[in-house]
Amino acid sequence: MYEGLLAPEVRNFVLKHIDTVAQLEALLFLRARPAERLEAQAIAKALYASLDEMNAALEGLHGCGLLVRDGDRYGYNQSSPDSGLVEAVATAYARHLIPTTNLIHSKPRNIRAFSDAFKFRKD
Repeated sequence: MYEGLLAPEVRNFVLKHIDTVAQLEALLFLRARPAERLEAQAIAKALYASLDEMNAALEGLHGCGLLVRDGDRYGYNQSSPDSGLVEAVATAYARHLIPTTNLIHSKPRNIRAFSDAFKFRKD
C-alpha cells in the first residue's frame, strides 16, 4: 500500500541496517548531534527506550559502521560511506513515518542474528 512512497535505496538501507524503530531513532538522534558523544543511558532516556534495547540498537549501528564509539559513548559516523543514505532515510522518515515504521516491523525477527552466526570475524 505504501510501497511506492519510499525510494528503493531507502528501502534497501532500512532492510539492511535497521532492525527496530528504536535503532532508527537512535541513528537519527545522533545524526542531529554530529559533534556529541553520548552514553547509551542518555540516548535511551532521551528516546524513551529501555537501556537493554538501546544497547542492542547502538551496537548494531556501530557494527555496520554508522556510529563511532569512544569507550562507552557513541556518536554519528559522518564519514560513513552510507552517510548520504542516512540523510535520505531521515527525510523519508520525516515525510513517511508510517510506511517507514511498517517496513521495519515487516522484517522477519532474528534473521540478522541467524545470518551473523555464519560470518567469520577476527577476535
